[in-house]
Amino acid sequence: MNFATPVFLFVFFPITVLFYFIEVFLERRKILGVFLVKLRIKDIIIVCLSLGFYMWACFDDVFKLCIYIFMVWMLGYGITLGQRYKRTLGHVLFIMACLVVVYELVYFKYTNFFVDIWNSLFQKSIARRGILAPLGISFITFSSLSYLIDIYRKDAERGSLIDCALYLSFFPKVISGPIVLWKDFQPLIKERVIKIDCFVRGLNGIMIGFAKKLILADQFGACISQISENGVDIVTAWGTSLLYMLQIYYDFSGYSDIAIGLARLLGFEFKENFSFPYRSVSISEFWRRWHISLGTWFREYIYIPLGGSRNGRFQTLRNLAVVFITTGIWHGAGWNYIIWGGINGFCVIFERIIRDKKLYHILPDMVKWITTMGITLFSWQFFRFQNITEVWNWMKVMFGVFQFDIIPYSWQYYFDMKIVTLIVIGIFGSTLFGSEKIGDLSQKIFLSKVGFVVKELCLLILFIMSILFMVNSTYSPFIYFQY
Repeated sequence: MNFATPVFLFVFFPITVLFYFIEVFLERRKILGVFLVKLRIKDIIIVCLSLGFYMWACFDDVFKLCIYIFMVWMLGYGITLGQRYKRTLGHVLFIMACLVVVYELVYFKYTNFFVDIWNSLFQKSIARRGILAPLGISFITFSSLSYLIDIYRKDAERGSLIDCALYLSFFPKVISGPIVLWKDFQPLIKERVIKIDCFVRGLNGIMIGFAKKLILADQFGACISQISENGVDIVTAWGTSLLYMLQIYYDFSGYSDIAIGLARLLGFEFKENFSFPYRSVSISEFWRRWHISLGTWFREYIYIPLGGSRNGRFQTLRNLAVVFITTGIWHGAGWNYIIWGGINGFCVIFERIIRDKKLYHILPDMVKWITTMGITLFSWQFFRFQNITEVWNWMKVMFGVFQFDIIPYSWQYYFDMKIVTLIVIGIFGSTLFGSEKIGDLSQKIFLSKVGFVVKELCLLILFIMSILFMVNSTYSPFIYFQY
């Protein structure tokens, strides 16, 4: 189910809030409270609603998800028993469990990619398989690995089957994250408390997320979908690349804001997933601000176990390379994703090498920012296009190496006043609004009663506008649903 749909907003969301808070109210009653808490009705409600959410998106996959959840829980149970009996046995069972989970991801997502490589290398004609990956398989796999690794490390307890089901199926994050670690999620199961300030912050996050998604990202995406790749001028090529750069940010950060807001309504406090990445003055900083939960996962389970930055310069650079190549592979089965990961990894490694150089320190931040944004803009094109040839052809148009003989529409046709205005808003919203001075000033203003009321009214107006955009728009897919 897509968050940005009338079905979710006017049916699923109200039902979720109604059922959940009725249970919370009854739980606080002296007579029913102990009974409901003991049976964990509140958690069962969330699990059932989460499975319903997933089933609405893809009916067949929900049965696979249920079997998958039980399998992961049993694997965790096996690791725990093995460690109690013998440490070596626990280690072997842990490796086997991780291989089983990784195999599921590889089979569903990369089988045809490997078939294509085999056919090209050995001139074979092995038929591609009709495999359709379950929705959100990449995010579910990383959550499952976090569950198994944290149990093995004893960073968190295994928990019950309900705990595991709640963690893996939790509807705000099941399809496109954020990727919450099991050791961070498990304490929230018992410690979550419904507070008015958390509820308000959750609603605010939802309203901001809808505005990002429906007013900005979808409008950028709708414009891009109208632009033909076989007949554009240079200005249109550059403008389209900028549009996609803004679209992917507002699309994914908007989804994350909605997901985190929904979790807060239910008492789960997740960390922010984006921190104005387009303010970064280096690719390294960009990855500390972009998709923070994914970066945390890679740091916890790949970078640090490989040695992190503890074993010398060469080992550190090697570990960074492994992380970013893996990041590219995780995003998709294609050379374009691997190259995208390689570009980001190369830049991070290069920055690590020169970061102590005098010349690097004296470079103005504006030069660093322009360079970083230029690299980001070009690297995003490997996400936008399905193969390297298409990326290369688009780059040739951008730099004037190739020009179409016939251009049906010039840039003025696509970039009307509405789109230009939204681009300006998108640029300011992703950069200037992340300034510490603006943040401190807004915080002081909103602390007052009048400021709070004004802020809530502005967000409500934005939310109403978002609904109007949703009703009138035919374009609303989330880009990260494919990962």
